[in-house]
Amino acid sequence: MSASTAASKRRARDRAERAPSPFGLFLKGFVKNPVMVGAIVSSSQYTVRKVLDRVDWDNCKLFVEYGPGVGTFSKPILDRLAPDGKLVVIDTNPDFIRYLKQTIEDPRFSAVLGSAADVKQIVNDHGFEHADFIASGLPFSTLPPGVGDKIASETRAILREGGAFLVYQYNPSVKNFLTPHFSNIDHAMEWRNVPPAQLWWAWKD
Repeated sequence: MSASTAASKRRARDRAERAPSPFGLFLKGFVKNPVMVGAIVSSSQYTVRKVLDRVDWDNCKLFVEYGPGVGTFSKPILDRLAPDGKLVVIDTNPDFIRYLKQTIEDPRFSAVLGSAADVKQIVNDHGFEHADFIASGLPFSTLPPGVGDKIASETRAILREGGAFLVYQYNPSVKNFLTPHFSNIDHAMEWRNVPPAQLWWAWKD
């Protein structure tokens, strides 16, 4: 291991030690704004693996994540992402964005404080015309009126052909937000999650 790599890992470890605990921060976020967080615990490793298994990692240069929380999906995405890939996460909670910037030191990673409804502008600001895959744990059914539909519409618009919108939810009504914009949608359940998770892959044909 080079001296610079070792120093980088020490800095990341020091920042992680100063950061609040992931569970405490996630619980705080839920209590503070349950409409946007939607759950009191992070997704299970089984949910993460099942959602990401369908990603074409060989053809993924830009991955976008909505509502990254404490990085439950972000870190596994970076583990799978190509060396020249990019992960952009978007969250309206400044506590989560601050935590992710403290605990993830990776040149491929960018955390943005903002709304998923502005994904086109955010993607363009990072030098891309399209995203290859977009994942979301946002609770569509509890978002303010019109916001969920706008996010779904803007997501389809910014995805490349053959890309997909990966959605993990606890309420099956999320399909109502996807079907007006995506004609090819796959569905599965992951029971090893609290609560059991509804998984959706909406493909842009």
